[in-house]
Amino acid sequence: MTKSVIEEDLIIEGNIASKDGDIEVKGQVKGDVTGESVSVHTHGNVTGAIKAASVRIQGRHTGQIECTELALEKTAEVKADVKAQTLSSEKGARLVGKVQITG
Repeated sequence: MTKSVIEEDLIIEGNIASKDGDIEVKGQVKGDVTGESVSVHTHGNVTGAIKAASVRIQGRHTGQIECTELALEKTAEVKADVKAQTLSSEKGARLVGKVQITG
């Protein structure tokens, strides 16, 4: 399995897809992100849809999330419509939007 990292000093405008790999966002992405797993780190910011089996958010996300497993850490700020099988959230995480848990 491969891992792609968008570092803190990088801004990407456009969609990112990794068929079977992990994507770590430490910088900014203005577009959709698709991978086997997607992690948005503390200083990371995604504006667009996220689609993956596993999604972990520490930073900011605006858009939609479709996944099997969603984990929101205490620093997460999410404004999204969410469709997931499972959702875990640490105290302090913020989520605004429609949430559909199918699990």
